[in-house]
Amino acid sequence: MPDAPTTPPSGSSAAAAVPAAPAASATGAPDYVERLWPGPLGWALVAGSAVAAGIIGVPVHPVAALVAAAVTLAVAVLVAVRTAPVVRVQAGVLQAGAARIPVSVLGDPVALDREGVRRALGPGSDARAFVCLRAWLPGGVTVPVQDPADPTPSWLVSTRRPATLASAIAAARQAHSEQTS
Repeated sequence: MPDAPTTPPSGSSAAAAVPAAPAASATGAPDYVERLWPGPLGWALVAGSAVAAGIIGVPVHPVAALVAAAVTLAVAVLVAVRTAPVVRVQAGVLQAGAARIPVSVLGDPVALDREGVRRALGPGSDARAFVCLRAWLPGGVTVPVQDPADPTPSWLVSTRRPATLASAIAAARQAHSEQTS
């Protein structure tokens, strides 16, 4: 199994320096949490679907048009909210959507800008990598999986705050290593 690169090519603007890691939470509160909400185009599609449903209902009856628009808007908002994955680092676990992995089996995280994410997904990338990508988000974090029993070589997770997520993963790894040593 090829190892995922833990550092970007020299001279690359793809990786951001990982700032000093925050202290891991002793209260059980998440060290990092972010919901990957839809972008402006996604919310425009939600509103547009309600408008379209209303227009379709106008020939039937104006009240039917309003009901159709309201129901469509409610359903579209619910779908947008329910399908927006949560990225969380808590209690020694990295979660991206429904996927979870203990930070104890992860390597050093690398914060990526838009170009770095593009390169991480481009030619030469490993198709076995776990990817939680939202194209409208500018950055991400890649982290190698160091568990030899896991066929997934790395995780690539979209985020609005790559350096903060990378720091939270690094802090959780540090806290885990201190607990086990």
